[in-house]
Amino acid sequence: MSGLSSAHSVVEPGIWSKRIAATLVVVYALVTMIPLLWIFATSLKSPPDSISYPPKILFTPTVEGYCNLFTTRSRQTPEYIESLGEPANVCEEIARDRSMVVVGASKYWPRFVNSLVIAFGSTFLAVLLGTLAAYGFSRFKVPLADDLLFFILSTRMMPPIAVAIPIYLMYRELGLSDTALGMILLYTAVNVSLAVWLLKGFIDEIPREYEEAALIDGYTRLQAFVKVVLPQATTGIAATAIFCLIFAWNEYAFAVLLTSGTAQTAPPFIPTIIGEGGMDWPAVGAGTTIFLVPILVFTILLRKHLLRGITFGAVRK
Repeated sequence: MSGLSSAHSVVEPGIWSKRIAATLVVVYALVTMIPLLWIFATSLKSPPDSISYPPKILFTPTVEGYCNLFTTRSRQTPEYIESLGEPANVCEEIARDRSMVVVGASKYWPRFVNSLVIAFGSTFLAVLLGTLAAYGFSRFKVPLADDLLFFILSTRMMPPIAVAIPIYLMYRELGLSDTALGMILLYTAVNVSLAVWLLKGFIDEIPREYEEAALIDGYTRLQAFVKVVLPQATTGIAATAIFCLIFAWNEYAFAVLLTSGTAQTAPPFIPTIIGEGGMDWPAVGAGTTIFLVPILVFTILLRKHLLRGITFGAVRK
């Protein structure tokens, strides 16, 4: 006797479960994006619009915030401004409308470059050292391995501010204060513990038999590591790199304490953007928007690895 079965899978979610889950995900995504959209909108407002109350949703876009971010300006008399020639670009035109003239470039771009060098440099070193250490803990019998792993993890238990003064004194004696090398080494030391713990979990999921087969074929241990383990651990390496980069990119406390000029990064510089009469919020919004771009692009490029990495998508035995 044939007929339609009313049985359903206990594993496969129902249609209403899928719809509710999708709705919750969309709502959560929109809520989390509101601050980012507001920052971007603020970067396109004029200074009066940025501090208006109630806040303006509809406004005339302007690039004044970006001009104020990348230039320094000086207020001049109307007679002096009239004696000047035609504005060379839109930033000079906006400045003259405010009875000011552009006198040079700001310090934002060097600070942004410092962030790139320090964040990506420390991320590369942390992932490199973390991968080698994780491989050693995963594949070899290390004496007191559990105690060593706990010690490595314990370095992240203490809040950074608790060791800020000792690190400041040590860096001052070593001549590493306000240097890119000093910040790279510091961020690497902080991130390497996270890298070791994350990558050890991924490498543990890779069957040892693959390496044993490679060794039987004549590969050295290093060749087996490079040609067998690393390709399968790419997912974990990418996910770890994203987490390490996010910390180094956004770090503020050590950047304020240990840098002031040469190696200063963007996070401590952005709050110092001050316009006439107070904070220049469009310039702050512009600086924050530009600051978000590299980490956003990096995450998007590695998003597939990140999603697989969070779920531990390595090969299982």
